[in-house]
Amino acid sequence: MDYPEIDRYASLDSPIHRFDPRAKIITFVLLLISFVFVQKISVAFLALLFSLLLLLVSKLPIRFILKRVQIVLIFVLPLLIIMPLTVKGTELFSVFGISATREGLWYASLIVIRSMAAVILILTMLGSMRFDTTIKALYTLKAPKTLVQMLMFTYRYIFVIIDEFLSMWRAMSAKGFNPRTNMYGLSVMGNMVGMLIVKSYERGERVYQAMISRGYTGNPKTRTAFAMRRTDYVLSAIFVGIAILVHINTVMM
Repeated sequence: MDYPEIDRYASLDSPIHRFDPRAKIITFVLLLISFVFVQKISVAFLALLFSLLLLLVSKLPIRFILKRVQIVLIFVLPLLIIMPLTVKGTELFSVFGISATREGLWYASLIVIRSMAAVILILTMLGSMRFDTTIKALYTLKAPKTLVQMLMFTYRYIFVIIDEFLSMWRAMSAKGFNPRTNMYGLSVMGNMVGMLIVKSYERGERVYQAMISRGYTGNPKTRTAFAMRRTDYVLSAIFVGIAILVHINTVMM
């Protein structure tokens, strides 16, 4: 199976990959916050172009990003149809008594552009770091321990759960089960999901007991050593400056 590892290309060499993980998380989060609150389509489009520029600099494969952006597009693209029909404003056109408004299309376009800019930005950040490095950087930045450990274990065992699900699905298919929307099909699917939850819980208990017996203290440990260089300070200053400019532009509207 082709697992969807977010850090598959973390070993590439680029200025974004070499950027200190702690500074990268802080500056990219600041950029993300600034981008999602943009109120002008022109500025949002510039934010999208900047996100694409960072993606190109990072040398991450475009296909790798597009596969994940598609999931977001499924949720945001329908807004281009729904919002023009539901937001009141200047009428663009009317079909069978249903009017589409300029303001609705404007708001929908703004949301879609901001979403794409934010998603590409966050994927570039996560895709250019090994996941264990991301976890250690979050821990170093004093992120809540519980949240950090939840992220770590979720990413570690989500693939185990996927394998468990596929194994159960193959066993059911080998016994002649065909998924249908009748009562029998829904009952079988419900039982399978229930079994998967129970197995996940039992596995979690076993893993927890095994880690405690080996002296796990909740502190992530990697061989990665963090050290800020001159280029890291320069990149941090540039990214923070862009975030501030975008924020000022939003506040002055």
